[in-house]
Amino acid sequence: MHSLSNLDDFELMTLLKADHELAFAEIFRRFDSLLYIYAYKKLQNTEEAKDVVQEVFVQLWNARKDFVLKTTLPGYLYKAVLNKILNIIARKQSETKYIASLQHAINSDMVSADFLIREKDIRALIEKEIAALPKKMREVFELRKNHYLSNKEIALQLNISEQTVETHMKRALKILRNKLGVLIYLCYLL
Repeated sequence: MHSLSNLDDFELMTLLKADHELAFAEIFRRFDSLLYIYAYKKLQNTEEAKDVVQEVFVQLWNARKDFVLKTTLPGYLYKAVLNKILNIIARKQSETKYIASLQHAINSDMVSADFLIREKDIRALIEKEIAALPKKMREVFELRKNHYLSNKEIALQLNISEQTVETHMKRALKILRNKLGVLIYLCYLL
């Protein structure tokens, strides 16, 4: 088979739609670094930039069968990265507003009905995201956070290794942090 590096973007997308993993790898090779640099310039955060680019490539792979390229491939990829960056910025602005509101409530030592409603809404959002975790990961997370069990105790109860418990906790926290950001940590502090 001839080298995929000689193919244009349209040809690579055609192969990608046919589940050609090497075509995906070639697209990733061509655009990963460029997209990372673009994301980093906007976010000024290495991990967030990496996560954004990874999410875009995962999204591309998952949608490959039904994907319709209405523009150029680089145009699509840059726009997808930009949209994810804008979502992060919007989430951070919401978190900043919430933190400022929380600080005001703490400083004034008044617990208003509005604050209690927002806290309840955030707790409900956190519970919803916890419930959406994969079953075993959710069990590990709930045993740690609700029952205060150690890794060893959880491992014994679920008949899994302590390393698996630790891995489930790390992944659960990463998923929740990505979906909820700072909010999860604030609620656990309250």
